[in-house]
Amino acid sequence: MASATSGGAAGSGDLSDDVVAGQAAYNRWVLAAYDIGVLGISNSFVWRCPTKRLRRLYDDHVSARHLDIGVGTGYYLDKARWPTSSPAVTLVDLNQNSLRTASARISRLAPLTAVRNALEPVGTLPGAPFDSVGVNYLLHCMPGSLDVKAEKLLAAIRPTMGPRAVLFGSTILADAAKLSAPARKLLGFYNQKGIFHNTEDQVGALDRALEAVFATHRVEIIGGVATFVASEPRPLDVS
Repeated sequence: MASATSGGAAGSGDLSDDVVAGQAAYNRWVLAAYDIGVLGISNSFVWRCPTKRLRRLYDDHVSARHLDIGVGTGYYLDKARWPTSSPAVTLVDLNQNSLRTASARISRLAPLTAVRNALEPVGTLPGAPFDSVGVNYLLHCMPGSLDVKAEKLLAAIRPTMGPRAVLFGSTILADAAKLSAPARKLLGFYNQKGIFHNTEDQVGALDRALEAVFATHRVEIIGGVATFVASEPRPLDVS
């Protein structure tokens, strides 16, 4: 496998039970079925945000120096239209099953990997600084209110971003008006099992968090999913 794992696991110690539960479900059996179950069925028929809409985020915004956090199976990275034939790609996840699966899938890109809890400072990452950062279907797996977890995530990764970096991604919301009855039931089940932590997640919290860190951002609601793109990161507070 053409990948390398950075030494240490900054930000991954003393994990809360909720943090562990949010990523623990992604064992090799779940990952083997993920593309069919989530990308093929749930996105279109439950969350009503077709996978092709999320692929478009990657096609439009990946750069030659890309960081992906919460990597899943590596599907989007595998299918992305990269601006160069040899992009520098770094994968970050708390779940080593996901890192292994995604790394193997895009081994042709020789990705670097790092085990991190993205709710805490991620420290030095191989390949930084990055010109694009993807955080797809990550926030709804993180514990806490969306205001707090989005703020923590952005604070953790902002130091790794270059001055013209673009952040993009998506998250499933709990807006009942946007969810069908089956979607509400599945969302409730996932929250009960600790896989999701998004029963109170609303778009306003995401909008506020992005505005605090980026000069430009947009959020689009597609079915029960919020997609977002943010650019022109504000200067870091070094005081």
